[in-house]
Amino acid sequence: MIKDRSVSGRLFDFILFLMCVVVLVSILAPVMNILAVSLSSYAAFTRGDVGLFPVEFSLDAYKIRFRDGKVLRGLRNSIFYTALGTTLNVLMTILTAYPMSRKEMPFRKTISVFFAFTMFFGGGMIPSFLQIQKLGLYRSIWSLIIPGAMTVYNMIVLRTFFKSIPYDLTEAATIDGANDWQILVRVVMPLSKVAIATIALFYAVGHWNSWFSSSIYLTNFELYPLQLVLRDMIFNVLSLIETGEVNNQGYTLLQYAALFISMVPMMVLYPFVQKYFVKGMLVGSVKA
Repeated sequence: MIKDRSVSGRLFDFILFLMCVVVLVSILAPVMNILAVSLSSYAAFTRGDVGLFPVEFSLDAYKIRFRDGKVLRGLRNSIFYTALGTTLNVLMTILTAYPMSRKEMPFRKTISVFFAFTMFFGGGMIPSFLQIQKLGLYRSIWSLIIPGAMTVYNMIVLRTFFKSIPYDLTEAATIDGANDWQILVRVVMPLSKVAIATIALFYAVGHWNSWFSSSIYLTNFELYPLQLVLRDMIFNVLSLIETGEVNNQGYTLLQYAALFISMVPMMVLYPFVQKYFVKGMLVGSVKA
């Protein structure tokens, strides 16, 4: 690799490095502050001594949150919804993207137009709510899973990746007597692990951060995902203050502890799929 040693090249590298540092600090600083506050004592927080590192280390906020049970129940629900939803999403996306990538599929362009239409136009919240009611999905966890069983954007990414696979491979499998299912499972999917991991990450993050659909379609708090539990915690501060369980500052510690708990699963998951995410986005953009 040839490095640019000119003054302008070094200046550009320095500016680029400085921008990366600024972006990194702007991302890490709020997370570190949330963690530091949640691990600090109530007295240190009320004095305003907490910055990016814990002061007077304490796990009281986490003990109260886990003893409460709502956060653990929400965490369990979110993990279940994310796993179930991502599995269905990836399955539906693969089953749609593969035939759309085959040149011999009839009316492929017409169907693509209908898919693209849904990306720009939707029925709106009220028609969607009425539809969920008519289908008998209201107050059911399936109201969070089925309506978003597949996104067109992810289907296009995966279809583009499938189209980049050399046609000679699938043609050779056909000559050897393989049908479409065998070609998909034994040839196409093993070669598309990177792209599949990428869209799986997209879907998983979307399910994990989703709260609006559950706030509309779910009425049983036992089914609430973690994000909706956190939302209720943030907007229902006064109720706990009035009962005398905690004061305003104490409740802030509980909020920060719950917020960090919600970050942990995605923070743990992302390093393992990060390399697939980068490769999938780059390779998926190449057209055959």
